[in-house]
This record gives sequence, C-alpha cells and structure tokens, in this order.
Amino acid sequence: MLHTILSCLAFLAATLLQPEVKQETQPAARPSAPPATAMSPLSFKMKLIDGKEQDLAAYKGKVVIIVNVASKCGYTAQYEHLEALYKAKKDAGLVILGFPANNFGGQEPGTNEEVAKFCKDKFGVTFPMFEKISVKGDDAHPLYKSLAALPAPLGGEPKWNFTKFIIARDGAVVARFDAKKRGGLEDGLVEKIDELLAAK
Repeated sequence: MLHTILSCLAFLAATLLQPEVKQETQPAARPSAPPATAMSPLSFKMKLIDGKEQDLAAYKGKVVIIVNVASKCGYTAQYEHLEALYKAKKDAGLVILGFPANNFGGQEPGTNEEVAKFCKDKFGVTFPMFEKISVKGDDAHPLYKSLAALPAPLGGEPKWNFTKFIIARDGAVVARFDAKKRGGLEDGLVEKIDELLAAK
C-alpha cells in the first residue's frame, strides 16, 4: 500500500515539475488583397501624333470611340466614314481617338508625320490622332493591354485594323465592333453611339 502511494506521489511530482508547453498558434490569416481591376482606358496619358501629351481623362463625359487605324488596309476607307460620323456627332459629345498601328500585315509602315499627312490630305481627318503604338502582343501599349483584359465579349486583342472600342460617358467600355465593312461602318455602331449620346 505504501509503495502504491509513493508511486502516485512520484508521478504527481514529475507531472507538476514539467515545464508548461505552450500550444502553437497559427498566425492570423492576412486579409486577401482585393482583386485587381482593369484600368479605365481614360486613365492613360498618350502622345498625340504631333508629340504633345494628351490626358485621356479630358474625354470623360463624352462618348468615345477608340480605334486602331492603318493607311494601307482594306478598311482604310473607313477613315472617311469615321470623320463624317465625328463631324455629325461631335457637338453632341462624340470623340474619336485614332491610334495608328503596324501590327497587321505591315499596313501602317509610315512615320507619325507621314500618317498625319495621309489622314489630312486623303480623308480630311480632324478627330484626334495619336502616335503609332503596338496594339497586340507582348509590346502592346498598356492602353490596349487594359482593353484586351476586359471580359468577353468586349475584351481580347484587336483581330485586325479598325477595331472599335466604345466608351460611355462614365468612362466604361460598353461595346466593341470588329471591322467588317470596307465601304462603311459596322451595322449597329451608329445606333449604339446615338443611344449613348442620348444618355445624359
């Protein structure tokens, strides 16, 4: 009996003398970062074809068409129709922004000066024209990378010259028209512009 009591006391003493073992705690989970949002196309500063910087934020509040253009394309005659649309609707709040690009078939080989002269002499273009940029691939300008990152059916790289991204007055891209007509503008484009211009 005494042996049993002594054994119990020895066990209790050993237990009490053991150092306290702290339970490991998991570090608090860090709050997940908010999902990245695509930059608004009107958040960029670009260079006009004469080299002057233009903040695209100046066009917020207007209905904007962003279009990649080329001088030696089957769709080049669209310059005429885009200029006519611009002249007819600019006072109502439409602006067209032309971005020359040589990404498709080498159809915009000229310098900025040559492109500017071609647009003025051949089609009398008065809407804003910008310096040549790349609109697809690894070297695409961030403006076009932001457009490509939009969800379908708006996003994706341009498939060819004269792809048109339509921006509403609040700065959001709301429509896209891939070039399909050589002798005019794509079906539904003018109607969409009129709809957006009417929304104040």
